[in-house]
Amino acid sequence: MSEVETTNDQNPAPKRKDKKPSRSQMRSASRGLALQAVYQWQMNQSSVSEIETQFTLDQDMSACDKLYFRELLQGVTSRAKKLDGLFEELLDRPLSELDPIELAVLRLGAFELSERLDVPYRVAINEGVELAKSFGATESHKYVNGILDKLAQRLRREEIAARRQANK
Repeated sequence: MSEVETTNDQNPAPKRKDKKPSRSQMRSASRGLALQAVYQWQMNQSSVSEIETQFTLDQDMSACDKLYFRELLQGVTSRAKKLDGLFEELLDRPLSELDPIELAVLRLGAFELSERLDVPYRVAINEGVELAKSFGATESHKYVNGILDKLAQRLRREEIAARRQANK
């Protein structure tokens, strides 16, 4: 066989154009980056604008909703004490003893549950659980799930009741 001739086994499959991520995939990516940025803010108290600039320059943000990332980062950091107050009494230990990743996940979840009514409560809880699975300690997702579920019962009572009624 000449150099020009090749078999099908030697030809790589034709490359397909990568599909653009869906809105929900982009939002999930935004949450993951926002979690990391909030964690960084919690750990070293850098200015939020510095952290945002750093993430914009250093991270591949092509698959995320940059505006949603910004809203999450700025919303969580500017309302941290208010958000902590929403879930603090649901904790089984003092806020200061929470793992920093758990705290960041709970703050993100509390932000979405309290401020982003366009995000269904089940999505906010599930995204928090997935972030805890990806970034947190081994069993932290169970803890996060319990806290966010209780918080949703308080903040999204009507939405939860409507969902239950629709499922009857």
